[in-house]
Amino acid sequence: METISENRCFGGVQGVYTHGSEACGCPMTFGLFLPEEAQDGPVPVLWYLSGLTCTHENAMVKAGAQGWAAEQGIALVFPDTSPRGEGVADDESYDLGMGAGFYVNATESPWAPHYRMWDYVVEELPTLLGEAFALDMERQAITGHSMGGHGALTLAMGLPGRFRSVSGFAPIAHPTASDWGRKQLRAYLGEDEGKWRRHDATLMMREHGFDGPMLIDTGTDDQFIDLLQPEALAQAVAERRQQAVMRLQPGYDHSYFFVSSFMEDHVAFHAEALYAR
Repeated sequence: METISENRCFGGVQGVYTHGSEACGCPMTFGLFLPEEAQDGPVPVLWYLSGLTCTHENAMVKAGAQGWAAEQGIALVFPDTSPRGEGVADDESYDLGMGAGFYVNATESPWAPHYRMWDYVVEELPTLLGEAFALDMERQAITGHSMGGHGALTLAMGLPGRFRSVSGFAPIAHPTASDWGRKQLRAYLGEDEGKWRRHDATLMMREHGFDGPMLIDTGTDDQFIDLLQPEALAQAVAERRQQAVMRLQPGYDHSYFFVSSFMEDHVAFHAEALYAR
């Protein structure tokens, strides 16, 4: 692992690091904010998964999360959204290929050799973080925006016991029924739609739900709301009687102005779960 940068930030350190990834078969870069408390011992971890076209950097510089995380004594992890580099398959469209990994393990050509973002976020990066930094990997929570919200929800429900809480900012909530989902799941996982189910938050909620609290925010003026389908997830939450707060925020769109407006709420929500006895 190599250090790209480390900057003093809200009493802690915002770092950017790169390492060779066995899961993705290429170098991967991530951001990590460590609050001041990490100097004295391991701190709980909040993962932030970003959306389409993003790198590790977008949320790190736009979401306004570090100040609130510092207040709560929580570390923030900002992974990249896909493998990158020479020899990594890509597509001309913005919603497939680099910047659009969808947090799945691809099985189809030409994506399978590198697009293994599920393994990267679930196995490889947590192992590296736990070994290299003062992080309490027994206390993890996860959030994300858009495609990253999809990733946060599916990882949380797909890994019972891993995350104490989950939240999402305008998550892609029902990808098997959306053009933000069907195209990518078919490309990465093939024609068998049965293999897509474990990457659809609405279907996963119907089948087994999440073993903790959930918070979802979506803007009423989100220009992509028809692709996100928050109403499908809300119906599944109601049917399961899942512990959840789902909010439609009047006048907000899909941008980082929306994300940063409600970041304080989300960090406080996760802090309550991370510090619960």
